[in-house]
Amino acid sequence: MVKVQQCNGPAISLNPPNRLSKYVAALRPWSFTASFTPVALGCILAYKSVGMFSLPVFFTTCLTALSVHAAGNLVNTYFDYTRGVDTKKSDDRTLVDKILLPSDIAFLGGVFYIVGCVGFLVLVLISPAKMEHLALIYFGGLSSSFLYTGGLGLKYIAMGDLLIFLTFGPLTVLFAFLTQGGQLSLMPFFYAIPLALNTEAILHSNNARDADGDLKAGVITLAILLGQAGSYVLFSALMFLPYIMFIMMGIHCTKWLFLPALSIVGAFKLEKDFRIRRLTDMPRRVAFLNLIMGILYIVACLMADGTALPALV
Repeated sequence: MVKVQQCNGPAISLNPPNRLSKYVAALRPWSFTASFTPVALGCILAYKSVGMFSLPVFFTTCLTALSVHAAGNLVNTYFDYTRGVDTKKSDDRTLVDKILLPSDIAFLGGVFYIVGCVGFLVLVLISPAKMEHLALIYFGGLSSSFLYTGGLGLKYIAMGDLLIFLTFGPLTVLFAFLTQGGQLSLMPFFYAIPLALNTEAILHSNNARDADGDLKAGVITLAILLGQAGSYVLFSALMFLPYIMFIMMGIHCTKWLFLPALSIVGAFKLEKDFRIRRLTDMPRRVAFLNLIMGILYIVACLMADGTALPALV
């Protein structure tokens, strides 16, 4: 960065911070694994189940889901700030530190909701699914992304965990399955559970870290209701239940499903750090594990014989 020293004043920066980088940081892109992996899983399940896979549909579904996710993150930032939840000690300090203005966040959130709706309209044209089925699931997900902190503010009344579990698990996997395969099915719900549990661990670790600040702001989360001991038990369950499911499916269905279980090594480290309350960067680290586990899970489903996958055919 080039600076010029004034005669009677401090140095002046000739290269102000890049505004685009501020917008990107506000989106919290590290969390996008929670949208990408269920979309990819749903598309692979459709391919293994009905033999249909379209790259344009896949990329459009990713764009749609990620746009709504990004908009939801911005809504969260906006309402946490306006309700006094975010402070100097918060992880998300986009508005607290005046990196961006509330009007910037609101505008950007609107832009991403519009992009998501455009993606939905494109899917209506190129996907084999019925428009009413797509609309039901898409607008359900869009509403969930807003209601987490906007409107009813389910996060603030200990309902956010359930909403995130359903949205970034069964709902997103089913949406992707529908866009590719063109039909509704309850089967994707079962396959979504391991990813949904791990994704909920991201949120729970975030809420456990911020419990003191949330309580002072009048917010009630599941982490607060459970206390430190109960919160640790829940986090451990969210971490390891997916691996129990993978191992059981590996034993009874196909050996390929042992593959995602290999990522359990990272889960042990996260469990230990949660137990000793080393939570500062815990949500980002859980999100990275979510990505690794999700990729291995997707590869396992892709490589396995469709007839060996339960309820798939």
